[in-house]
Amino acid sequence: MNTLTIASAFRPADRADETAKTAKKNRVQLDFAPKAMDRLNALKAKTEATSYAEVVKNALRLYEALIEETESGKQFLIKDETGAVAQFRLFL
Repeated sequence: MNTLTIASAFRPADRADETAKTAKKNRVQLDFAPKAMDRLNALKAKTEATSYAEVVKNALRLYEALIEETESGKQFLIKDETGAVAQFRLFL
């Protein structure tokens, strides 16, 4: 099992001009099975992310956006190489 620790900066709206150095940070520790760690490494390489934290933060933003769109009744469609369109089922 691999452990990943992520520190993120939290900047309140009224203090957005503060530097990341003085901003409040929250530390999160995650345990990854070897296959999950391989997936994280692959995503880091594919996206040219500078850190695991960047990959996780981007994944969270995307996940949040997908949930919001799904909750508002929207559907995600995918098109294959032949042009056929099908619904992409995110949450089974």
